[in-house]
Amino acid sequence: MDQKRFTKNDSGFICKNCGKEVLPMGTSSRNHCPFCLCSLHVDINPGDRANECGGLMRPIRTEPDAKHGFIIIHKCEKCGEIRRNRAALNAKEQNDNRSLLIKLTAGLSD
Repeated sequence: MDQKRFTKNDSGFICKNCGKEVLPMGTSSRNHCPFCLCSLHVDINPGDRANECGGLMRPIRTEPDAKHGFIIIHKCEKCGEIRRNRAALNAKEQNDNRSLLIKLTAGLSD
């Protein structure tokens, strides 16, 4: 039996790190804050919200990607898992913070 690897879940939320309101992306599933780029460790597969960890996932670096612009590398503060996620540069609302993406790619942090 095939298991679904992606569940569209484009809900808005309040960022647990910076407290800003994050609007739905409108084109795909939003899973990280466009302002501080933090996420929550809530998915096993994208959008399923089936992971019980719930830890704060901080962006530790980004990698340039010819197809998607940037890939954000998150690390969970609770369990240490590392996950990769595409940056949202073409959202209908609230594109990801491009200057923060560039700083993380260059190995700089705030």
